Amino acid sequence: MTNMIVAFSKEEDGRNIKNILVKNGYQVVAVCTSGAQAIAAADGLNGGIVVCGYRFADMIYQELKSCLPPSFSLLLIASPGRLEENPQEGVIYLSMPLKVCDLLGTVEMMVQAQTRLKRKQKSRPRERSREDRETIDKAKALLMERNNMTEEEAHRYLQKCSMDSGTNMVETAQMVISLIHV
Repeated sequence: MTNMIVAFSKEEDGRNIKNILVKNGYQVVAVCTSGAQAIAAADGLNGGIVVCGYRFADMIYQELKSCLPPSFSLLLIASPGRLEENPQEGVIYLSMPLKVCDLLGTVEMMVQAQTRLKRKQKSRPRERSREDRETIDKAKALLMERNNMTEEEAHRYLQKCSMDSGTNMVETAQMVISLIHV
C-alpha cells in the first residue's frame, strides 16, 4: 500500500482530497497545512505520494519537492496559470477545477509507477562488501592453486556449489576455505 500525504494551506481542501482518496481505497497517513508538516510526515515513511497545493504559509511546492526524500512523488493541484509558470521536473500536475476521475486516474498511475520502481530496486543485485569479495577471491585462489583451475573455472565452481547447496557465494567460499585448510 502506497503512503499518501495530503498537504494544502486550507485544511478543508486537504480534508476533501483525503476523503476522496480514502473512499477509493488509498491510505492517507497525514493531512498537513504547511510544507514543514508534510516533510516531517514523509521523514518516517519509506516512500509515497504527496498530493499538494501550490503555496503554503512557509514555502511553495518547489521547496517542498526539494526537501522530500527521493522516494516520494509529488502531485501538484493548482490553477492552470500557476502550472504554466515554472514547471519542475519530477512533479505531476493537475489543474483546477479538479475532476475526481482525473485525480483518481493520476494517483493510480503514480502508485503503479512507484510499485514498478520498488520492484526494480529490489531485483537489483546488492553490492558485496570488501570482506565478502576478499573471501570469494581467497577461495578462488585456493581452488586455482590446489586444483589447477583458471580463475573463471574457480568462479564457476563456487557458483555451482553455491546453487547446489542453496547457500550464497560467500558462505560457499568460506566452506571451501575451511575444507582446504583442514
